[in-house]
Amino acid sequence: MTVPAPRVRRRPSLPGRALPILLVVAVLAPLALLFGQTWQLIGDDRDLAARERLGVEYLRALGPVTDALATAQTAAVSGQPGNGAALTRAVEEAAAVDARLGEELRTQERWAGLRARIEALRGRAPGDPVAAFTAYGEVTDLLLELYRKVRESSGLIRDPRTDSFFLQDAVGQDLPTAVVAAGRLSDLALLATRRPAADRDRTLAELAGQRTATLATATGVVTDLRAALDTSESTDLGTNVLTPLDTYQRSVEAMAAYSQPTGRGSTIDPGPLGAARATAQSTATDLGPVILDELDAALADRVDGLDTDRRLALAGAALALVLLAALGGVLVAAARRAARRAAEARRQQQAQREAEIPSTVAPWSAEPLTPAIAGREPEPTQWRAFDAAR
Repeated sequence: MTVPAPRVRRRPSLPGRALPILLVVAVLAPLALLFGQTWQLIGDDRDLAARERLGVEYLRALGPVTDALATAQTAAVSGQPGNGAALTRAVEEAAAVDARLGEELRTQERWAGLRARIEALRGRAPGDPVAAFTAYGEVTDLLLELYRKVRESSGLIRDPRTDSFFLQDAVGQDLPTAVVAAGRLSDLALLATRRPAADRDRTLAELAGQRTATLATATGVVTDLRAALDTSESTDLGTNVLTPLDTYQRSVEAMAAYSQPTGRGSTIDPGPLGAARATAQSTATDLGPVILDELDAALADRVDGLDTDRRLALAGAALALVLLAALGGVLVAAARRAARRAAEARRQQQAQREAEIPSTVAPWSAEPLTPAIAGREPEPTQWRAFDAAR
């Protein structure tokens, strides 16, 4: 009888043994790619926001320099002694900020050139008002270029949020330009009174052009802040900005009215215009720090939010790794159990083969027996040794 051998599980092939690892890798690879891209994007956005905050700090230091230069220009044009201490203090504070941030924002060269020109202005002796007006105009042009450089190097000019973009445009471009333009308008109106009548047409053309530029930049400040208020989700922005903005807008309207030529000679009275300009500059000085505070607060909130996104991304990646490790462990354990079962089946088969009885056995045989005759001794089949003696 033949005893059937038990069926033995086939040993898994190499692709079968590698399948769990391939499955884990197939899931892990796209997750790792997605995590890497997410981490890179979050990191880039955070670096940009942190760099923008450096730009805000630099712009804050340039505000007093702008105000002091505009005031010093008016004093030089009118022949009055200026407040040199205010300009010196503003320059020193800005120099300290440039020493910390200038290398990263790449403003050191521009600031060094601007500071040298400011020092040269302070060393000028009172003299020709027209020359002073021209010299201060060149310095303030360099100052406005430094504003532009700070915005570009810090990334403020590329801010992706609508509200913060309008805030930086207002405080980093329109507001300082409006302060400089208002000072030039009032000082040019003062110089116009000293020009001969033959230059009246040229003077009026210059005043009209400067008036247009001044009102355009001042209107740009109002437009930018209104746009920021309309697009911002912050409830504090409107509360903090609206009051100084309304004050600034009224002062600009007064300056626009006093800069309009009147009378037979189409002249501009520099007295009321200068007073309106001083009010506009004072309100701009109050408005600038408010805008910078709101912009810096928005950027700080953005940095905090991006840090939270980073932590969430890390937590998600850690959870995914734990789940993949658990899945890999389950698959590897299943593969090992299958391998153990296959090995055990092979051992059982081998043991059964060794202990198996042959299925076909040869029949047992013996010598044939001679039947015995009753009453007689059976004859021997051979002669024995003592039979010959009988």
